[in-house]
Amino acid sequence: MDLALLRTFVTVHRAGSFTRAAALLGLSQPAVTGQIRTLERQLGRPLFLRQARGVTPTTIGDELAHRAAPHLDALIEIAETGLAEESGVRTLHLAGPPEFTAQRALPALTPLIAQGLSLRTSFFANAEENLEGLAAGHHDLAITTARPRGGLLTATPLCDEEHVLVASPRWAARLGHSVLREGHVVLEQLPVVEVHESLPLVSRYWTAVFDTRPAATAAVIAPDLRAVLECAAAGAGLAVLPRYLCQNALERGEVVALLDPPVPPLRTYFLAVRTGTLTLPRVARAHEWLLRAAVDW
Repeated sequence: MDLALLRTFVTVHRAGSFTRAAALLGLSQPAVTGQIRTLERQLGRPLFLRQARGVTPTTIGDELAHRAAPHLDALIEIAETGLAEESGVRTLHLAGPPEFTAQRALPALTPLIAQGLSLRTSFFANAEENLEGLAAGHHDLAITTARPRGGLLTATPLCDEEHVLVASPRWAARLGHSVLREGHVVLEQLPVVEVHESLPLVSRYWTAVFDTRPAATAAVIAPDLRAVLECAAAGAGLAVLPRYLCQNALERGEVVALLDPPVPPLRTYFLAVRTGTLTLPRVARAHEWLLRAAVDW
């Protein structure tokens, strides 16, 4: 059986789509379709059910993928390792949200540079865009706040991020104890600083703490949490921020936590890879290094 046909088959099985598999393999969609038909003729059985959106593997297709994928991954690992040793360069393409990647992931991976790893980083505030780039083969490893679905990508929980409702000391002094008495009714009278017009962080906080959606509108939109922190500290309004990002500002008194809920809102980060690529040394090493560092996050 032709290994090229098997590789195409496994890629389609994981991608769930001829179109996405073609992008990953660097082939045209008709070429991928033709290779799958050739393999089906050789086996005498259909491997996929064609649907309006993508394909679904048949029972035979699932069984073949289960048996063939580990061996193909091992062969790719051998080939990739050989190429890396010949070139002397091992480059990891990392993608993730700008603030978390800049302040946590990149410093954690820096020691690997001394071991010969090169890093190339892409920033995506949108989790779906991040995962789409990973699925298309543009990145080797992605840090994301959304768990991917399907078999193409594999995700491992990395860490949880606590969200804190903050404002400048001036706003906190003006509110006094009314925040605790009136809750979201008082808070919604304040201007809001956010990363997007939809108020994603404030909405998540309101839902978790007050069991309601916020009625507030944004006074400042800045698509970078570091800018949101600076605006909140300058007195532009309240903001919801991850604790790791605002902890130093809290300790210096530049911002104040307005509430201390019994169960603070959390958001989970995941490490995502294309299924099978953890056999590649550069990906496995970075993956392991980040998981180890995240214990202290």
